[in-house]
Amino acid sequence: MRRLPSPTVGPYAPPVPESELTVVSADGSRLHTELHGPEDAPAVLLAHGWVCSTAFWAPVVRALSADHRVIVYDQRGHGRSPAPGPGGYSTHALADDLVAVLEATLPPGRRAVLAGHSMGGMTLMAAADRLALRERAAAVVLCSTGASRLVDRSRVVPLRSPRARARVHRVLLGSRAPLGPVTPLAKRLVRYVTMGPGADPAAVDMCARILHACPRAVRGGWGRVLLDLELEASIGELTLPTAVIVGTADRLTPPEHADALAAALPHCTGLIELPGLGHMTPVEDPEAVTGVIRGLVEEFGTSHPTTAVEAKEQTT
Repeated sequence: MRRLPSPTVGPYAPPVPESELTVVSADGSRLHTELHGPEDAPAVLLAHGWVCSTAFWAPVVRALSADHRVIVYDQRGHGRSPAPGPGGYSTHALADDLVAVLEATLPPGRRAVLAGHSMGGMTLMAAADRLALRERAAAVVLCSTGASRLVDRSRVVPLRSPRARARVHRVLLGSRAPLGPVTPLAKRLVRYVTMGPGADPAAVDMCARILHACPRAVRGGWGRVLLDLELEASIGELTLPTAVIVGTADRLTPPEHADALAAALPHCTGLIELPGLGHMTPVEDPEAVTGVIRGLVEEFGTSHPTTAVEAKEQTT
């Protein structure tokens, strides 16, 4: 298993889990999974994004684990989860992995609030039609994510021509070029691409270390999946109470993605825009993201999941 070069002290240092386990997905893929906080507390599951790991959620886990059971896992090929075989990169596989983690970590009858960042949010959308999600999730947070047209809407490369901009973004997203060491220049690039201008330098350093630790084959494998992502049909299947979070300065999944999600979700509890923040909202403002999660736990976390149809019936 790979050990990620993460901070050992401070708010961005990954907390020590109460326990660890290896979850086996439907195709045999092994997923490193961590459990934090009291076993009998309200449960929260956090799914990280492309080229990240469980370490990405460190500030949120620290804030929640005092009074929540927090479940985090490394998406296949990330962190300490081994890379899949050639056929193991797909949104279907992401959904399979999520279901496997839910079934392995939540006892029968227990539900959790699920929060997904970037590709983690896409994971939740991909699993929207799964019975396990409906039975084990109480509510959902879609954070800095989108359902389709990632290349077309990205603002990383500031070219005037939409076609030229999309072409360059397509090359970058599918690239397997080595990232090299974490240098001052590398951190400036990470800040520009993924974070707002006011990001804490320690947060930039942590994100750069996590991103550079992802194997380039895995980065390229998942990048190719994201190139042609099409999950718009899944949004209507996500009938659980769902909050949407976006940073107004997000270059990777700009606010128009969040607007489209909020408009299409059957039961959107709110669209939260975080001024001046980039793509890494759980790291840039963990208090805001944690507050949204806590609000959903308080409202829905200990009750039967309320679907969009049920919510409509309750208001009529």
